[in-house]
Amino acid sequence: MSNEIEFTETNFENEVIQSDVPVLVDFWAPWCGPCKMVAPIVEEISGEYAGRLKVGKLNTDDNQMVASQFGVMSIPTLMIFKGGEVVERIVGAQPKEALTGKIDAVLG
Repeated sequence: MSNEIEFTETNFENEVIQSDVPVLVDFWAPWCGPCKMVAPIVEEISGEYAGRLKVGKLNTDDNQMVASQFGVMSIPTLMIFKGGEVVERIVGAQPKEALTGKIDAVLG
């Protein structure tokens, strides 16, 4: 079951920066092939880490200000935010084990 949130320029500050729990943000675009490969993995992670990690997607085409603010140059880029700061940046399609390893390290 997916618990993914659609992040936008409107809700990013509240949902990500001010979040009480760590947040995984998937920066993606509809035309991006590798993004489509990562999407089901991110969806699985959202269910498996429910309650401990907030998970969502940000469409870089529709929210260019946020993508630019965090220096997203290529997609997919996944970032883990903790306490309003980027604590991990993963660029490119990665296997699930690589992502969960980084998430587990952040969650402690």
